[in-house]
This record gives sequence, C-alpha cells and structure tokens, in this order.
Amino acid sequence: MDKILSDKINILKALAITLVVSGHLEFSIFGMFPPYSFQLALFFFISGMLFKDKYLDNVREFIQKRVKSLLVLYFIYEAFYAVVTGIIYKLTGKFWGMEYSLKNFFITPFLNGHQFDLSCPMWFVPQLFITMLTFLFLQRLMREKSEKVRFVFYLILGLAAIPLSKAFPLTPVFLLAVRTMFSLLFVYLGHFYMTRIYGNYNIFTPKILGAVICFQAFLWHFNRDFVPEHGIGLSYVLVWARFDSQLIVPILTSITGIWFSLFFVNVTYDYIKNIKFIKLVGENTYHIMANHLLVMFIITAAIFKLNGIPMSERSAHDIYWIFNPVQNTYLYFVITMVVTTLSGAGLKHLKTNYDKIPLVNLFKR
Repeated sequence: MDKILSDKINILKALAITLVVSGHLEFSIFGMFPPYSFQLALFFFISGMLFKDKYLDNVREFIQKRVKSLLVLYFIYEAFYAVVTGIIYKLTGKFWGMEYSLKNFFITPFLNGHQFDLSCPMWFVPQLFITMLTFLFLQRLMREKSEKVRFVFYLILGLAAIPLSKAFPLTPVFLLAVRTMFSLLFVYLGHFYMTRIYGNYNIFTPKILGAVICFQAFLWHFNRDFVPEHGIGLSYVLVWARFDSQLIVPILTSITGIWFSLFFVNVTYDYIKNIKFIKLVGENTYHIMANHLLVMFIITAAIFKLNGIPMSERSAHDIYWIFNPVQNTYLYFVITMVVTTLSGAGLKHLKTNYDKIPLVNLFKR
C-alpha cells in the first residue's frame, strides 16, 4: 500500500471516530449526513478496504491477527471497566451496567456488548471480529464466482437484514445475525472499492457530488420527527437493529455518507495530511472508542464539583447525558477528543517501550 493511500485511510479512520464521538454528543459534522446515519457503516467499509485476499489461503494467520488486534485489547478494557464500574458504584450508589458474571464477561460482548455502560461503544469490536471472520469464509466459498454474483449476494444480505429484523423476535443470537448481515454489505463494498474502483475510476467529480447532495436531500423526506425521543434525522441504531419504519433508507444513507466521507478526505488531503493530531486520531481510534464515555463522565463530575451539584443528578440520566448541552457540547467534544487521543498514543508508546523499562528488565532476569 502506497503512503498516500495509507495516509488517506488513516484520515478516513480519524473522521469515522470523530463522527462517532460527535454523534454521542448529538451533533453532526456534516449537516446533511446526521449522526447514526452512516458512521458505523463507514468503519465496516474501512475494514473492507484493508482486507487482503492473501488471507483466503491463510485462515489461521487471519484469525490470529484479528484476535490479537481486536479481542485481546477488548477484554483488557472490559476488565478495566469492570473495576471502574465497581468504583463508581461505591462512590455514587449506581451500578452502570449488568451484574458481574462469567456470561456477561465472555458471552455478552458478542451479543450486544453493553455489559458496562461506560464501555458500551466497544460493542462494535466483537461485532467487527465476527463480521470479518464471516466475510473471510464467504469470500473463500465464492472465490470462483464472478464479481457480479458476489455483489448481488452481499447486496441481498444487506437488504434482507432490515425486514428480517422486523419479521422475527430479536433474540440475542438473531440480533447478532441481523447485524452481521447488514455489516457484511459494507465490508464487501469497501473491498470492492479498493479492488475495482480505486485507481481505475474517478468517482469524485463535481457532477457526482451534485447528484449525491440532491439524492441526500431527497432522503431527508424520510426523516423522523425532530423530537428528542425520536432520535435524529436519518439515524438507525445498528447495535439493536433498530431501523424503525425504514426498509432501504438505512442502506442508502450509509452509502451516501460513505461516499461523502471519501470525497471529503480526497478534497482536504493536501491541507490536512501533515497535521500531526489528525494522524494521531486515526492511529488511536480503538482507544478513543473505548474511553470517550469515561472522559465525558469525568468532565461532568468535574463540572458538578465546581458548581456544587450532587452526583445524584448525573445518576438520574443515561450514560450519554451531558450537563447543559447548549453551552457545553463542543467543550465536551474538544476535551474528549484531545484526552482520548493523547492517552491512546501514550498507551501505545508505553507498550512499544515496555522492554526498555528498567523494572521490567529486572523481573525478566
């Protein structure tokens, strides 16, 4: 992979995680592409972009790499948040999550990932592992099939996920199946983009931009009401397979959002490619996803302390609630992005230099 492409993918990852954090603060960076309308599909798309066909003949290596890069750190963080949740319970009297059990520690992450409220954005990690593993085996099964056949297959999977989520009770296992069907479409589209489109076709022309904007404007006709409890715009909640009354709109708004994100990165690349902080954000998406709700929780606790407000006020709301959002939303956003990015970079630096720590070497002797 050449450096320019690698840099663009890293910026795309930075954009994706920024959209996740801003979405949890209920504001949109791209006005016509509201929170929850495409950002998780974008992450699956990026994973498809990074998928290498060489793994079709080396399943063991693929699984080992994905376990190491996704699951090992996930369970380290889960243990950390088990401790943090217990500490907060002692301090506030509210337990932010499910009861401690082996099932909730080892099984629930693969079903809904909401065993601890502060780490619930990490539900995406086990889902990504399952989706990529499924994609690998499906690609192996269809390696002799034409690209057209594969395209139609994944399109049918993605389109079928939404009506199936409405037709049958969403048991934990069936919920996992629906999420996997939906996400497989975008992993495939990311892989298709890299293998068939990138470098061969220019899909970022002014005419296509105009067409996407017009089409997105049409999609706004399907908006839900602008009432807080109804959600925001063209949103859907993939973790619970909640697509409301829509059937195809979640697919369409995901595609337009992904295209616009790619367009944005291509247009701005020359201006932002040397901004070190953006590079760090892209390199630390895992840590940002894992820790941004905790940082927001701490910000709220600090504001309460400064203003003499009891923490019982915080406990009366859900985990995404922030204090005085009209005035504080962007303060939360900036502090959270800076703290989670730098702490993630610090953890990576510590891991890289682990063997250089004198005390570690002392115990190794």
